[in-house]
Amino acid sequence: MPRQPRIDLPHIAQHVVQRGNDRHPCFFQDLDYLRYLSELHELAERAGCAIHAYVLMTNHVHLLLTPSRAGQVSAVMQALGRRYVRYVNDRYHRTGTLWEGR
Repeated sequence: MPRQPRIDLPHIAQHVVQRGNDRHPCFFQDLDYLRYLSELHELAERAGCAIHAYVLMTNHVHLLLTPSRAGQVSAVMQALGRRYVRYVNDRYHRTGTLWEGR
């Protein structure tokens, strides 16, 4: 059975959960949290997404975002994933995915 499409409406808050692959850590040092937040803030501002709340755990993230246009939350998360995974893989001399799921 195919996955249900996300409800993606402008001006409606969305709760996003991003988990580490196999529930492994995605943050290793304090600097990693700061880098993730810096990238998140830059990308959300550029896309017109308001950030209401966030929780960064060692192996997952919770975000509450409100997009100004449909499709902006997924665009922010895709760009954030690409940037942050590249940073982690370069910094810790690793390869492959960091996040699980879509």
